Amino acid sequence: MRIPHLKIQEILLQKLLLLGFREAKAEMLSKTFMESSLDGVYSHGLNRFPRFHKNVKQGYVHPNAEPEKISSSANLEQWDGNLGPGIYNATRCMSRAMEIAGDAGIGCVALSNTNHWMRGGTYGWQAAENGFIGICWTNTAPNMVAWGSKSALLGNNPLVIAIPREEGHVVLDMAMSQYSYGRMHTLEINNKMLEFPGGLDHSGHLTRDPAIIMETEKAIPMGFWKGSALSIVLDMLAAILSSGKATHSIGMESEEYRLSQVFIAIHTQWLDPKLRDATINDIIRNIHTAEPAKEGDRTYYPGERILLTRKENLKSGIPVNKDIWNTILNL
Repeated sequence: MRIPHLKIQEILLQKLLLLGFREAKAEMLSKTFMESSLDGVYSHGLNRFPRFHKNVKQGYVHPNAEPEKISSSANLEQWDGNLGPGIYNATRCMSRAMEIAGDAGIGCVALSNTNHWMRGGTYGWQAAENGFIGICWTNTAPNMVAWGSKSALLGNNPLVIAIPREEGHVVLDMAMSQYSYGRMHTLEINNKMLEFPGGLDHSGHLTRDPAIIMETEKAIPMGFWKGSALSIVLDMLAAILSSGKATHSIGMESEEYRLSQVFIAIHTQWLDPKLRDATINDIIRNIHTAEPAKEGDRTYYPGERILLTRKENLKSGIPVNKDIWNTILNL
């Protein structure tokens, strides 16, 4: 079934207001959840909303908490999220990083004590749409095996890099695991298998079954040892820059919360915009010349498919899982 995007936003707004969110914050959250699904990231849009609703009810997310700056040095600031909604905290911190970069060329805000930011790409798009290069990442609870082990000691610690471009922004949004948990959840509810092994089963063997990997929480790192190493250093940087919790400490909590995140914005005003876009467009044209691996395949730059999906969903409505939609209506 497909539902118009504004209808989805309206229903989510109603549910957030019933949870006690102030209207302005509820409007921002409902719009962000809707836009994630509009762009095809269903796992961290509408599909994630029931869990978010539950986390608010459980007290892990404080509806009207405000993030606050706790220290600063030149163009680096530390903020405390005060367990407010992750979307709100992350949006505020990327906005602040852009403010700093507007004056200093580059700005960095490190955030502790926050909640799940849902789709990480949201904050890359936020930066790019304002003309900034955006780089951000988060740590998570342990849900990925360390290379050479069968132990889920690492987080899949998503990384986002966004580059503004007049013809369509370039936005990389990727987890350190071979498949993000969002992607696996989407395949699970549609009764589909992964294309390649994505994690370990209960016996420690590789499996393509997303439901089993969701149970074991033992995703494998992308690039094997490379993804494992990148996860470790992203966790270290998020924790030390924010003076917040690291992945292993988050894993000791009863729920995935009190996360640490970093938001970096780079002002592009000093760059020649024509040269910048010409360089990016040349790279994209070269990528598009790649010979398909099989009939029907083609290459895309990061963010390209999102623009295509957004256009289709604006026209035809957002695809919605009937069971999830009924769950939301009954919240």
